[in-house]
Amino acid sequence: MGCVADVNFTLVQLRYFVTAAELGSMTAASRELMVAQSAISAAIAQVERELGVQLLIRHHARGLSLTRSGERFLVEAREFLSHAAALAASARGLAGSLTGELAIGCVTTLAPFYLSRLLREFSVRHPGVRVTVAEGEVSAMESALLDGRCEVALVYAIDLALDLDVQPLTQARPYVLLAPGHRLAGADAVSLADLAAEPMILLDLPRSRDYFRALYTAEPRVRFRTSSYETARSLVAGGHGYSILNQRALTDQTYDGGHVVSVPISDDVPPLDVVLASVRGVRPTARASAFTETCQAFFTALADT
Repeated sequence: MGCVADVNFTLVQLRYFVTAAELGSMTAASRELMVAQSAISAAIAQVERELGVQLLIRHHARGLSLTRSGERFLVEAREFLSHAAALAASARGLAGSLTGELAIGCVTTLAPFYLSRLLREFSVRHPGVRVTVAEGEVSAMESALLDGRCEVALVYAIDLALDLDVQPLTQARPYVLLAPGHRLAGADAVSLADLAAEPMILLDLPRSRDYFRALYTAEPRVRFRTSSYETARSLVAGGHGYSILNQRALTDQTYDGGHVVSVPISDDVPPLDVVLASVRGVRPTARASAFTETCQAFFTALADT
């Protein structure tokens, strides 16, 4: 029978370390935890002694930074504390009524379309869970997952890191966005070749830009670039060019009072997969599993409408 090595530091000491590492300051951690700074410093020193490695570098008047060992340990400590909280909830007989915190991520261009409704649905199912949300581009969401700041993230499956697992949710098919007065605005569908000579408004985001450009057989004539979905719609409404997008607003009106027309693409173009990503090999908490189930039910219902 194997043996378990003695561990002479506590969950409280781990929480002190995680808080100080995340805030980059003993002083800030002291304020956050409402604990004396000396107690936090002593707790972290105890953890370092037990592990036999330095986790934090103390910079005089400049706060803290993580060593390479500290960076790795921070990820593991976050996961350990999360599972400890889940274990405590289960021991209290709360397994049927989830409690605690769940950190999720969402790609900026997906958030306006799905995030609010997903959070509302999840809160109805699990009112005891407090959800925090990080927004960003796909690469930022990858980083948030891999360093433990998020358990799951709603993202497009565009060249995702190999150490992420994905749960497919839906597909977002590209379409052409035109001004109402455009010659093709009334068409049932449009080929990208019909727009080859016209100026394009490119939704210019990392990875997305390559996806949009790959739809063409020749380089499109990009007139304006923007990282904003709504700015792209506004520019199209103003007659500055056409755009290609994947998510459809429920209204054809733009922020500045203009209007746009959505037209399907007749060419055989690939959709973008919308997925829920998590770190491969990491056991999900009950809260993360519950959120995954909520997402699956939500997008299944959406497809049926």
